[in-house]
Amino acid sequence: MKRLPSAGARVLQGPGENAGVVDLGGGLAVAFKVESHNHPSAVEPFQGAATGVGGILRDIVAMGARPIALLDGLRFGSPDWSFRRAVAGIGHYGNCVGVPTVGGEAVFEKAYEHNPLVNAMCVGLLPAVRVTRAGARGTGNVVVLYGATTGRDGIGGASVLASQELGEGPGDKRPSVQIGDPFTGKKLIEASLELVEGGLVASLQDCGAAGLASALAEMARDGAGVDVHLDRVPLREEDLEPWEIMISESQERMVAVVEPERLGAVVAVLDKWELHHAAIGSVTETGELRCFFRGDLEGAIPTSFLTDECPRYEVEQEPQPTGTAPPSPVPPENHESKAWIYEQYDQLVQSRTVRRPGLDAAVLRLRPGYRGLAVSLDGPRIGELDPFAAGAGAVLEAARNVACAGGRPLALTDCLNFANPEKPEIGWELAQAIEGIGQAAETLGIPVVSGNVSLYNETDGRPIPPTPVVGCVGLVEDVRKIPSRWRSGDSILLVEAGESLAEQAALIEFLWRAAPFLSLAHDVPNGGLERAIAEAAAWSGAEAEVELPADQSGAAAILAVSADQVPGLGWERLVQIGEVG
Repeated sequence: MKRLPSAGARVLQGPGENAGVVDLGGGLAVAFKVESHNHPSAVEPFQGAATGVGGILRDIVAMGARPIALLDGLRFGSPDWSFRRAVAGIGHYGNCVGVPTVGGEAVFEKAYEHNPLVNAMCVGLLPAVRVTRAGARGTGNVVVLYGATTGRDGIGGASVLASQELGEGPGDKRPSVQIGDPFTGKKLIEASLELVEGGLVASLQDCGAAGLASALAEMARDGAGVDVHLDRVPLREEDLEPWEIMISESQERMVAVVEPERLGAVVAVLDKWELHHAAIGSVTETGELRCFFRGDLEGAIPTSFLTDECPRYEVEQEPQPTGTAPPSPVPPENHESKAWIYEQYDQLVQSRTVRRPGLDAAVLRLRPGYRGLAVSLDGPRIGELDPFAAGAGAVLEAARNVACAGGRPLALTDCLNFANPEKPEIGWELAQAIEGIGQAAETLGIPVVSGNVSLYNETDGRPIPPTPVVGCVGLVEDVRKIPSRWRSGDSILLVEAGESLAEQAALIEFLWRAAPFLSLAHDVPNGGLERAIAEAAAWSGAEAEVELPADQSGAAAILAVSADQVPGLGWERLVQIGEVG
């Protein structure tokens, strides 16, 4: 986190909270983050993917923001049963809670056959003056747990699944996968936002990985203490031991800090939404997280030992040769239309979606005006072996996609999917990818404001390739002027950049500045120029006469524009390659 640029004039909240927050101007802000749910999805793909969506939704709600969009990054060995079940889980949760799934990527590569990746990104809106944070404050304030009841589902999700390699017979780990309830999740969203909008909570925290243990430690990280009485927690299984209550990852739960005089109003809101709730503790001056059960002190620890003063060490790094092995062949299914995937998702709920998924970034309108958000989620190209190139490439791909949709890139979020970092070669991959992300973000002049790390992604000694996934959010000045589809008579242009980060950053700036004058803009993806032309034709519903250059390489995009607009575009490496009939 310290290596990545995270500051900027628009940054209201950087890394360290549930999500990053960026000022959009006009009194509005956007909160966003990407997170992984890889091992749970490998063990039980439907619930693993569904609860990944539920968790990232709660992260956005914890900032006081209303979720307006979801994106998913999926990397599987093939579009098999597991992949289809993960897609079903994403669609089930997102569709039920009424948040559109508008973008992402689906990649099939043999390297992910035994350890698939399910990354979920959420974007939310909130007033810029009302960013809610998790830190517990106010000695004597009440700690309130609300949402679903607590059970044994998900116990060990963080330790049994996320912090270990997968091995043979993953079925015995299925009880560690959380079970989602999107209808309770929807009520949780609405109740939480009502509490925040009414000024009824001093702080708010998602109850996710490691359950109350993590949530309460994070809330008390700035020197406050928390006393929790575990026998007051609403249970769905009455025989839970105190340690089970403390680390259960049962879904659809939030923790709030409430001033005593506001507790009655909080209870009234939670009763209205028919959510279980209980005052389970209080904020103290001890600086400790203390757990009580039936009056007995079961455990106590300075919260700093679990947060800012936890052990730090340099992982051993062993540089590996890069570029010596040929990239894996691109499976045929990576060239096929992914429409059958995102057509299972509700793309239009909330009535903000101006540009649907299917080509580069999606665009969402910021009502009541005509500004918008362009959002994208991208990982490295298939077969990328160089971890630095994987990190930098993911940043540039996400930013290019946003620019092609008319968005000026504002900020980034990242999910670092890697194998076991205790192995020196993987430690080196992780460090190199972070450096690539950092250098690319610095060159673009945009911060990384949130993120997630997913490690130990290997099965029986088979590691995944370095897979940093990056989400980008960009501001569209007028959604009525975004590139759409090419039209009869348009000239088709190829615009290229050099290999350096500076040249690629210049291309991204050119694209978003030129976007209002273009009929269509499309990033040239991993499959090359021929594939990009085919995708643009399918998107536009019209064929075109194109002559492909023999030596296209590096970062590029194809543009469609009326012939009279071509001279005014002003880019040196601009070549006409065809026209729309």
